[in-house]
Amino acid sequence: MSNSSLLAPGSTLEKRYRILRELGRGGFGRTYLAEDINRYNESCVLKEFSPVVHSPKAAELFDREASMLYHLQHPQIPRFRELLRTDLGGNPSLFLVQDYIKGQTYEEILISRQQEGKNFTEAEVTQLLFQLLPVLEYIHSKNLIHRDISPDNIIQHDADKLPFLIDFGSVKQIAANAVLQFNGQSDTAIGKQGYSPAEQIRLGKVSAASDLYALAVTALVLLSGKKPQKLYDINNKTWDWRSHVSVSPNLASVLDRMLAEQPGDRYQSAKAVREALKDPKLSQIGSIISQMVTMNFVGRPFKNTTQTATSNHTPVHQNPQVVNNNSTFNLITWKILGSLSVVLVPGMLAFSVVKSGFTLPKLPDLPKFTSRQQPPDTSLEEAEIIRQENIGKRRKNLNINQDIFYQKVDELYYNKYPELQGRSLTEKPEDGEIRRKWYEVAEDLLDKLEKGGEL
Repeated sequence: MSNSSLLAPGSTLEKRYRILRELGRGGFGRTYLAEDINRYNESCVLKEFSPVVHSPKAAELFDREASMLYHLQHPQIPRFRELLRTDLGGNPSLFLVQDYIKGQTYEEILISRQQEGKNFTEAEVTQLLFQLLPVLEYIHSKNLIHRDISPDNIIQHDADKLPFLIDFGSVKQIAANAVLQFNGQSDTAIGKQGYSPAEQIRLGKVSAASDLYALAVTALVLLSGKKPQKLYDINNKTWDWRSHVSVSPNLASVLDRMLAEQPGDRYQSAKAVREALKDPKLSQIGSIISQMVTMNFVGRPFKNTTQTATSNHTPVHQNPQVVNNNSTFNLITWKILGSLSVVLVPGMLAFSVVKSGFTLPKLPDLPKFTSRQQPPDTSLEEAEIIRQENIGKRRKNLNINQDIFYQKVDELYYNKYPELQGRSLTEKPEDGEIRRKWYEVAEDLLDKLEKGGEL
């Protein structure tokens, strides 16, 4: 069936791609890690589609899909390089060539954790959703559906720990249909059993809601450590995941709707899911995050450039030498938040940007003061900033991921003060008491962690 056995390590394809090793294999052929000799030996992935059906219709569909993939430019999608037609041993073959993303798939990460008796936490899965939903929003805006979302098609990039969405099912769908039509059979649907919804598997019908369904299944698998089939009641055709996973009511409600049997009962867009996951006043945060990630992305060039784009906006005030662990964002303190409003929501302490150009603030990491008490001769505003800085310093000294720490604090905060769920919080003096409660929760957690406790 496959001619890929000819591509041994060290061999060169089309005098350009030097094969390093095989990465995996599937129903259409094998996937290889290679070096692009014409581009300073950059690493790339060659995905084979074999056998190739020789028909004008198939060729046209491949070219059209390749053109759409080529124009995708998002920092969390491997850059598509070309659709390569070549000849292997006298047999025409087709390869999809794209950037190589070094890292582990979320399936590999889950397997590794399960060896230690652990799964993903709610905070981690919530963070993953917030990181991937803007990617889906971008893809869907280009009239593309991924079709094959699952833990093994999401890679955590080693360089910046961002999740990358890989292995679009659209090209595989064309290949499958071309092969079956050539053999006189009806169309088949591409998708992963257990992850893809019924309308996709049985009827081949896909929409944005199909991808959102698969993303919700992925979240449950990471939370529970179980295969989708173990979480689904096939007799009643309902998801029975609550006996395996306990999450906050809001996340549970969002996942249930994403998993609705009928496509029309699900969220119809990734943006709608983002809005449901947090306070409505933060409806633009996901887009802002996506824009900022794009502007500040480090480690993956677009097209022929290796430079990292940066924002031209200069904050009114910024703390020198303060750098986010996972990005190049500048940090700003509440001292200059006159144009910002803050809303506490489950899973994250989020800021709604009113004035375009500001980055999402995080608690600073500069040491200034080591006591919980207000220093003498200091205004409340300055004391609050110092308290934030001290929390950031202690968190950094413990080498704890910034986002995971804040999400854990929010979780503890709402468990202690459920009446404040979704409460809008500003930098105004009248909200100082609520902010003080949040700081106390953060400091209590740090006390525990510094004594050897677990997050």
